[in-house]
Amino acid sequence: MTEQELFNILALLKVDGVGDVLAKKLINHCGSAENVFKSKSKQLENIEGIGTILLQKLNNKTVFEKAEIELKYIKNNSIQVLYFKDKEYPEKLKHCFDGPVLLFGSGNFSFNTKKIISIVGTRQITAYGSDFCKNIIADLAPLDPIIVSGFAYGVDIVAHQAAMEHQLQTIGVLAHGLNQIYPKTHTKYVAKMEQNGGFLTEFWSSSEIAAENFVRRNRIVAGMSEATIVIESAEKGGSLITASLANDYNRDVFAVPGRTTDKYSQGCNTLIKTQKANLLTSAADLIYMLNWDIERAPKTIQKQLFVNLEPDEQLLYDYLQKNGKQLLDFIALDCGLPIFKVSGVLLNMELKGFIRPLPGKLFEAI
Repeated sequence: MTEQELFNILALLKVDGVGDVLAKKLINHCGSAENVFKSKSKQLENIEGIGTILLQKLNNKTVFEKAEIELKYIKNNSIQVLYFKDKEYPEKLKHCFDGPVLLFGSGNFSFNTKKIISIVGTRQITAYGSDFCKNIIADLAPLDPIIVSGFAYGVDIVAHQAAMEHQLQTIGVLAHGLNQIYPKTHTKYVAKMEQNGGFLTEFWSSSEIAAENFVRRNRIVAGMSEATIVIESAEKGGSLITASLANDYNRDVFAVPGRTTDKYSQGCNTLIKTQKANLLTSAADLIYMLNWDIERAPKTIQKQLFVNLEPDEQLLYDYLQKNGKQLLDFIALDCGLPIFKVSGVLLNMELKGFIRPLPGKLFEAI
């Protein structure tokens, strides 16, 4: 995309009444944003959503002044710009009818060759939620997924920190422009996140922080990801909106169950009860539901000779050798280990070629 093309797209997005959906219609109809401004009214008036008032607003020249200011900011701050027709734009987000025409980014990221998971939840994360978040990211780390969240307090920042700890690419989707960080206390994480991942936003440097921006931000979190995980949520909250959007986009949604008396498990329990989310107890659940084990498993696995297994790995391998095919829950129960730990150990053993997963959450030794 040339600088002139970007300038015209920015100007189109600043036309009052033109949002992402209508902007895409206009661009697709006319071939480019520049052609939208050059087209005569008769050429545009038959497009759904275009009326007399909007045609008049397309002639408002002040949009070019606003576009010039933002373009200057983009250039001066080396902002990456992703256009919805570019190959660098997140592939799954392209298929969302209301996905942003432009995304502004900072950092070092690549989306289209990776598994992308969004992790969302309450800002008042509990020890239970924090431990689960850290453990599931640790267990998924061998698959090298991108971890997406909203860079907010609570579940979001725990997910970003856990991803960085395991050298995973992590993306914070912001509800404001790249000229600021909210909350300010998270500024200390920016530099490290931008080394392997970074930040995305649809908002301009002139945008103010507003409550409705966070809802708009959530559709990007849901839309660019293969699956959304809700770790903790009260009966109402932004993470439930993200889950709803993910369902609307036909994405997989997972929720971590909790006790019926726990305030920040109410939302997750309701998602599961109403079948709007899959129950998630371990990384193995997600891997199985998304068929990631099938995608990465080679047709034949050559077991390495003389490989020293870790104590927990040896325990599980001996158990499966003796008992044959076993369910994840029974393996954890009989071996006296928590399920989240067993799922992580089994994943490592699968990658080493010592066990294989089977449909129905069964595992067997090779």
